Amino acid sequence: MFANPFASPCRPTSAISDMANAFALVLLAATGLAHAGQQGDAPTHVADAASAQSPRDDASIRPFHIHVPEAQLADLRKRIAATRWPDAETVDDQSQGIELAKVQELVRYWGDGYDWRRIEAQLNTLPEFVTTIDGIDVQFIHVRSRHPGALPLLLTHGWPGSPLEFVKAIGPLTDPTAFGGRAEDAFDVVIPAIPGYGFSGKPKTTGWGPDRVGRAWDVLMTRLGYDRYVSQGGDHGSVISDAMARQAPPGLLGIHLNMPATVPGDLVDAINGGKPVPDGLAPDELAAFNALSRFFGRDAAYGAMMVTRPQTIGYGLNDSPAGTAAWMYEKFAQWTDSDGVPERVLTRDEMLDDITLYWLTGSAASASRFYWENNNNNFSAVAQKTADIKIPVAVTVFPGEIYRAPKRWTTMAYPSLYYFHEVDKGGHFAAWEQPQLFSEELREAFRPLRLRQATSAAVAAGR
Repeated sequence: MFANPFASPCRPTSAISDMANAFALVLLAATGLAHAGQQGDAPTHVADAASAQSPRDDASIRPFHIHVPEAQLADLRKRIAATRWPDAETVDDQSQGIELAKVQELVRYWGDGYDWRRIEAQLNTLPEFVTTIDGIDVQFIHVRSRHPGALPLLLTHGWPGSPLEFVKAIGPLTDPTAFGGRAEDAFDVVIPAIPGYGFSGKPKTTGWGPDRVGRAWDVLMTRLGYDRYVSQGGDHGSVISDAMARQAPPGLLGIHLNMPATVPGDLVDAINGGKPVPDGLAPDELAAFNALSRFFGRDAAYGAMMVTRPQTIGYGLNDSPAGTAAWMYEKFAQWTDSDGVPERVLTRDEMLDDITLYWLTGSAASASRFYWENNNNNFSAVAQKTADIKIPVAVTVFPGEIYRAPKRWTTMAYPSLYYFHEVDKGGHFAAWEQPQLFSEELREAFRPLRLRQATSAAVAAGR
């Protein structure tokens, strides 16, 4: 996701974690059917590949249903069969990019074994909606908890992710008692697709960067009837949550980040320029410095391309299924906590669900443009203006993230930090890889804000 600036909670048991992965969608099917009618009785929206734009002032919330025409799926299979493969890499690792054999195996399965209708049917069991904000359609999932007093939670994805990152976590978040938690830790969950991604509309003008999306998200939560809520994000979601925290809308109680912007200003140039390690860094800071130096030196070219030429990269990605798959699968391999084998934490079908969503919605260029809009260093505390954030901030550090944010850097970057925890598994796609652990972190991190909200409500009621 990262715009290159070239310019002591309980650990989950394995049984509970397995249950979260295996049965979350089964639980959600019942949850979705129970709540799908709560937003009104407008006609169901049928998505062909991207939602049509509605009148700019249409504030209604309309049910949304996904049905991709069979002709599009047939065209995808035809294009896969006609793939013109390059010659193989000349090294025995990923230093030149993802290996030809791995991409061929994935793409061939995509063409003759993968079934889009499976994930389409699963998504259609969830309460899905679309509403128009600031002239653009925002598609979102909205699952209300069956437990009273649930805390509204806004979850924002990144690239190359999508709202699919959070689907396995919906069960543990909305129904914690079924996953080893307490009823009082329940959340109502809202999962929007960033404009330009998934089934949300594509911006036709400039200006849809993190700040504008953050303002739109507050409109969305208010429109859903929430006067108090919390926000969580990684990747683009971290940047958007930071922006919302700086804006400090009245309803935002706090934020949780799994990719915080903590790099001190005096280290940014050294990291980006591959300069020698400065003296005086603690061991965790040295590890973070080296990880980011490697990232910017060897692994950030994709970001530079999308920051500077999103339209140009869009031509190739929007026309080639194999190109799209390789472009995204490489990041799954690099950014999951899997030692370069993403199938250890994500199934092949899960990765192809996400890749296919990008393909069917034709969002390669529009998603890349978010990098162009957010032409900034997303790891730099100065660039992200974290010192301007006054509302409560919580951070969880997952070991497979691009860098592990050191506690001292995080404390300096976020003056209102109240929760910091390092966990023992999970990577950049935290909710997708470890939905149970991710959910437990959010329960623990936001518990003090629930108490604060309850106290404020009690005081107000007693007046």
